[in-house]
Amino acid sequence: MKRPIAIIGGSGVKSILKGEQRIIGTPYGPTPNLTIGEIDGRPAVFLPRHGEFHSSPPHRVNYRASIWGLKNLGIERIIATNAVGAIDQQLSPGEIVIPMDLVDFTKSRIGTFYDGSPVTHIDVSQPYCPREREVLAASATAAGKAAPRDVVMACTEGPRYETPAEIKMLRTMGCHIVGMTGAPEVFLARELEMCYASISFVSNMAAGLQRTLSAREVEEKGRETSQVLNKILASAISRMPESRKDCPCGTALSHAQLKKDIVEAAQ
Repeated sequence: MKRPIAIIGGSGVKSILKGEQRIIGTPYGPTPNLTIGEIDGRPAVFLPRHGEFHSSPPHRVNYRASIWGLKNLGIERIIATNAVGAIDQQLSPGEIVIPMDLVDFTKSRIGTFYDGSPVTHIDVSQPYCPREREVLAASATAAGKAAPRDVVMACTEGPRYETPAEIKMLRTMGCHIVGMTGAPEVFLARELEMCYASISFVSNMAAGLQRTLSAREVEEKGRETSQVLNKILASAISRMPESRKDCPCGTALSHAQLKKDIVEAAQ
């Protein structure tokens, strides 16, 4: 039997999957209420990032419990969805993009499973799984949405939106989109040797590029985009290879931890 693929996202994405409801206990607390079922015959799990009723703001999401719980279900691949604001003025609301890199501007989130020994320095030269990104791009094209891929995401703390000066800084630093989720999710997945990629929909122009920012506007744009986004996700899950031999994710820990003899020699 094929291993299930996990989707992390919001309520609009949940509609593509029906099945058993389950909460997984972890050392970091319980996961949100997961939906476990199938998409086009492929086992799949949906995890509502902010909780079943969108009750957890982005800076209070229990990211470690979510990723650990998915790992315990035997999941090796995660596709995440994110609502983002456009920093690059070549992008516009309604577009779908596939980030290739991320800059983490969060402040209070616990970003690792490795708080002690063994000391672990995970490589994130390619933070998003290259194979999953290829599949997402092909699925977007098949759905009639040519999704830009040379995109850098900035992840900010939230829950407030960014100031115009902050957006100007992020643009200067080479960021194209900005959102409040994505970190530390992507890094935690890599620490557990899971493949992770993100597909993001542009819900608004960032601060300073439109008159005001509204949470209701983001919600409405998400509803408009959910149908095509769900089509891309379903296609990507059916296209996703079972093997992970051609990506670095599954062996991320092989050179990440200090060897005991080296540590002892340095003491």
